[in-house]
Amino acid sequence: MSGAAERPGSDSLAVASRRPDAEPWHGPTIRYDLVKEYVVAVVAVAVLAVALSVVLSSPDVRPLTIRQWAQSDPADFVATAVTELNGSSATATYGPPYNAWAAGEGQKLGPLGIERWAGVHVPVDTSVDFVLSPLGVAAQSDPALRSALNRYTAASAVQQQAWTTAYGNGLAHASFGDGGVTLRPGRYGPVPPMMTGLLGMARTGSLDADLLASPQFYGTDYTKPLLFLADGSFMANQAQAQHLSGSQWGMMNETGNYPGQAWLWLYTMWYQVKPFSTSSNGDALVWGTMMLLTLGLLLVPFIPGVRSIPRLVPVYRLIWRDHYRRLAAEPAGTVAPPVSHQPQRA
Repeated sequence: MSGAAERPGSDSLAVASRRPDAEPWHGPTIRYDLVKEYVVAVVAVAVLAVALSVVLSSPDVRPLTIRQWAQSDPADFVATAVTELNGSSATATYGPPYNAWAAGEGQKLGPLGIERWAGVHVPVDTSVDFVLSPLGVAAQSDPALRSALNRYTAASAVQQQAWTTAYGNGLAHASFGDGGVTLRPGRYGPVPPMMTGLLGMARTGSLDADLLASPQFYGTDYTKPLLFLADGSFMANQAQAQHLSGSQWGMMNETGNYPGQAWLWLYTMWYQVKPFSTSSNGDALVWGTMMLLTLGLLLVPFIPGVRSIPRLVPVYRLIWRDHYRRLAAEPAGTVAPPVSHQPQRA
């Protein structure tokens, strides 16, 4: 046994001294101004962002509202409201995720009925949500409207259908003014005062508020007003005028303060080409294609050939060109080897 006590921690210090990051740096050094680099980067990115926003930005128009719809095209609004009331609109017959199946099997991916799997998880009853429920709020201060609403809800489904069908047919010869809708005499039942009341709500903007009502403090769920708007022709006409229809490949900011639809370009692109653009299962086919592409992106490090693209396309040599230029200029054997620390014997 040695007479001198060993210093505590000497073994750990010897191990630390053998680590590669503990070796002294023998390579070149360069002066680097971090503040200057930061300022230049911020200014360059800001100028580039402003320039691209001027050249490539989408128009930031005001969101469409049901109030605008009712004021500019009351005929289309009332006609759409009747289809919501009698359950014949596109939303009423869409199926999951909004309501139960009216007909057909919905979107399928081969033999897989993927639309059925999720079921109804965003329930929408167009007659109640878009017409009866808002009218119920307005009827609290309008006895005539309350009487019409009670008469309609107390009638049988067959009678309700007869009223709404007659009213829908009568709209072809209707006139619209500040007082509401004026039709030729017919067997419309209580539907005329109901539609006049709903049109009045829409024109004042209260229908927008009713459809956006939610238990959350911030109302950010635009599902119901957007579905209502989509069932009419008003929003489609506005989209056509802004070059946003499916055949025009347009992009526009989303409803509300959100970043917009630019991130959806890859998803929406498939709807413009066959077989997606002509298939009745276009939604399912696009979804399946995007899932395959996403899976392929996740598996890039494991796919032979694809994972070698960065090595075969040496973009990295362009990024690190200074290093490779300096390496090529140095004569062979001039790079100092790393120093190896060997433990010394006592």
